[in-house]
Amino acid sequence: MSKSTFRFGTVGSPKSTPKRPGGSVGAILRIRELDMGALELGWVRAVRVSEKTCESIKTTGREKDVQVSVHAPYFINLNADDEEWPKARKRLMDAAHYGNLAGATDVVFHPGSYFKQPPEKVLPIAILRLEDCVRELRQAGNRVVLRPETMGKSAMLGSLEDTIEMSLAVPGVQPCLDFAHLHARPGDGSLNTYDEWARLLEKYGNALGDEALCSLHTHLSGIEYTKKGEKNHLTLEEADLDLKALLQALYDFNCCGRILCESPTLEEDALFIKQSWLEVSGSTADEQG
Repeated sequence: MSKSTFRFGTVGSPKSTPKRPGGSVGAILRIRELDMGALELGWVRAVRVSEKTCESIKTTGREKDVQVSVHAPYFINLNADDEEWPKARKRLMDAAHYGNLAGATDVVFHPGSYFKQPPEKVLPIAILRLEDCVRELRQAGNRVVLRPETMGKSAMLGSLEDTIEMSLAVPGVQPCLDFAHLHARPGDGSLNTYDEWARLLEKYGNALGDEALCSLHTHLSGIEYTKKGEKNHLTLEEADLDLKALLQALYDFNCCGRILCESPTLEEDALFIKQSWLEVSGSTADEQG
């Protein structure tokens, strides 16, 4: 990729996706109509998709040059007890299996809860479980990248440091940087200036390398928060997130990859993010997806 190129899209089907053909295929077609180049399939409740449908998604994504990823079910917890973990593991593995069949390159998931335990006690458990999952996927010839998402509440497994540690420990694991969650997690309105984003990206690059900065998989929206962190997602217009400061930092650090919008208005804010990026980067629409 050339300097600072991104593909833009939505997490879940754009709200303007027509009923026919509808579904994930219709969402890919709508993303391309909107002149965007990425879609994260929102399999957040359960993975209920046939192999035939996966083949249609894969074919359509390739034909329309839309990069596909998957958001796995919410009910995954790398720190679940021994009784619950097999069920959580199956949800993650199903998302990876069917996502791979659908042409997805990345599977995003919520890594779970600390359950009031310190991160240093939880992370070894999470890492061992991720190693086991990746081993099974690779043995099956499945090359998807598992992406633990940075989470918006301090009680949740998923700080920037957590996701970096998991990535350093397990090849085939990389963070999903949710910028709104990162802004909300401290609960005090911090991580919102150019300097703060620059320090975060510097830390990320120093830990995972320049290649990781050029293969970012990110979520972006406005967000409402309390002292405990994330409360709910907002449109960018409603929120205090300094979008221009974030985008300028991404440009200055030569970042590339995907920016996927989770705003309540989905494609409206996704297009606003894309336009804002074009202004910051000086790119033309043809150079970005």
